[in-house]
Amino acid sequence: MGEYKYMKVSIEERIAILTIDHPPANAFNTETMEDLNAAFDEVSKNPEVKAIIITGAGQFAFVAGADISMIIALKGHDDAKAVVVKGQQVFSKIEASPKPVIAAINAVCLGGGNELAMACHMRIASDRARFGQPEIGLGLIPGWGGTQRFPRYIGKGKAFELLLTGDMITAQEAARIGLVNKVVPAGDVIKEAKGLAKK
Repeated sequence: MGEYKYMKVSIEERIAILTIDHPPANAFNTETMEDLNAAFDEVSKNPEVKAIIITGAGQFAFVAGADISMIIALKGHDDAKAVVVKGQQVFSKIEASPKPVIAAINAVCLGGGNELAMACHMRIASDRARFGQPEIGLGLIPGWGGTQRFPRYIGKGKAFELLLTGDMITAQEAARIGLVNKVVPAGDVIKEAKGLAKK
């Protein structure tokens, strides 16, 4: 398996587990996105892998969004466009995967993290998870597909509300409105995702 700075890859019983490991909040910078892209390609092309789980390391965050320091460092329109296009390409690849992809959402799932979760085919969430698209607070909109995928899962009215207010919702509310498939106790997220993958 490849060597990655911000990604751990394991394969168990024909299930690949990709763990985003960029402390403290697993935020996406350019390197994290590149690692996710390369690791996803690696396991997708492996004929032994029949399903893929994506999760976050630690207890604080699945993915807490884009790395703000990366956004601040962007030097203009071309830099910003490159970041947006790369994220869209990676998440669209995940969404189009012929192998089932399950997001195992262990904690906070915001911004780009929520966009990644929505690109996966199914979502298992910890009962401690929180979801949202807080980009509006930075004067931005979700750039990696959130404005398209959110309405598909939860309807236009609720999507507009969450996109335009930046409010967060609980895992229980996310399940109620159709954003996640199942909510489980915090320590059972990977176990439940593996069980679903085996089915």
